[in-house]
Amino acid sequence: MLQSDVAFGTSGARGLVASMKDAVCFAYTVGYLKHLETLGEFAEGTAVAIAGDLRPSTPRILRSCAAAITWMKGQPVFCGFVPTPALSLYAFSRGIPSLMVTGSHIPDDRNGIKFNRAHGEFLKTDEAAMRVQEVVLPEGWLDDDGMLIVDLALPAVTDVLTDYVQRYRHFFGADALSGLTLGVYQHSAVGRDVLVTIIEALGGKAVPLTRSDVFVSVDTEAVRPEDIVLAREWAQGGTYDAILTTDGDSDRPLLADQKGRWIRGDVLGILAAQKLGAAAVVTPVSSNTTLEASGIPSVRRTKIGSPFVISAMMDAVAEGFVPTVGYEANGGFLLASDIVQKGRILQSLPTRDAVLPMLCALVAAQDRNSDLAELLTTLPPRFTVSNRLKDIPTARSQAQLKVLRQDFSGVTKALGFVDSCGAMKHVDETDGLRMTFAKGDILHLRPSGNAPELRLYVESDTSVRAEQLLDQALRSVSKWMS
Repeated sequence: MLQSDVAFGTSGARGLVASMKDAVCFAYTVGYLKHLETLGEFAEGTAVAIAGDLRPSTPRILRSCAAAITWMKGQPVFCGFVPTPALSLYAFSRGIPSLMVTGSHIPDDRNGIKFNRAHGEFLKTDEAAMRVQEVVLPEGWLDDDGMLIVDLALPAVTDVLTDYVQRYRHFFGADALSGLTLGVYQHSAVGRDVLVTIIEALGGKAVPLTRSDVFVSVDTEAVRPEDIVLAREWAQGGTYDAILTTDGDSDRPLLADQKGRWIRGDVLGILAAQKLGAAAVVTPVSSNTTLEASGIPSVRRTKIGSPFVISAMMDAVAEGFVPTVGYEANGGFLLASDIVQKGRILQSLPTRDAVLPMLCALVAAQDRNSDLAELLTTLPPRFTVSNRLKDIPTARSQAQLKVLRQDFSGVTKALGFVDSCGAMKHVDETDGLRMTFAKGDILHLRPSGNAPELRLYVESDTSVRAEQLLDQALRSVSKWMS
């Protein structure tokens, strides 16, 4: 794991495609299965569900993972190129392990493998236990360059999408989106076609938009300027009640209102939690603080990453908070409890889902005989924006944040934040450095766990001020990091 430059981030193993040789992917998969053996979740003959996104490197990596499963005497079940939550729904309901080959939103020169246990996501304790497994690669399966040489093809595709579509149709109803015309920005998301199917299954009209034959890196937390422009252009004709899309592996949503304004994932999460009647909400420290003012009985904050959210969700359920839900600032929504409404049951799915929060917001607006823009006005006014500084090694980010820790007042003044936001009042070090200033503005700096990037989050009382402060942060922090 150390020698390959393919490290564990917050969502599994990720690295440059050039580093993710077949031998590396094979070894990771064997270590994963050997850990599951110690838990009684894998043995000879156990089925292991696998799927992938639409990156060019994904089929090769999938074949390496399937080879490792076969060598361990398991049974690879190939679910095709489908959304991560569709794979998880299939595997969790059958109590079998699963893995998804995906790099999510990061550029296609990188990829990753997301591991799941039989009934839920890999947690940080699982990662630690996997690291100590002893792995010996089989002779004759890989060449000297670490590439697979055995003649092994992926199995025939097992359908997992029918149940995924039915999940939403059963809970929301066949006419939940009746009367709505929804644009579906397809780019290269693996769930681009099933999203159209889901909309139509719920009675809406879906219009596919801008399908791409090459992989497009869409980050739901740091929306590309060109995607901001696209949504506004699509909205100008007044045709669409909303525009929907997802990230690469379709576990994180991106929803725009009828005016083409993309809605933050952490705001979308609040709308979904309200629609589902959540007793407790778990979300990372980076999410919008409107949540605390939204009337949810119990709010819990964690480090960034679904493993941390899931762990805290489990604690909330154990304490009797039912239903408990979770979401991340990127919009990925998790269910720790079954939801029962109008005699219909939506079963728990403790992994990020992109479709559920978008449907919740659209249906909630329908219930009020309003639209998304009006629905958003029901929340307290608090605005979060975010972006990232690319090509900054994690070690560099961590070193600079250490400097900041040693002199908060001096560095923040030098960067211009004290003049803009007032004196610093509070620092939260749950994950990175989240600084609250006297005027109520928040600046959060955090090295990415998945790529050489520094994440910047800004929160303020108006959207204009939040954008202005983010622009200032990008300029000053970029210069400071160089």
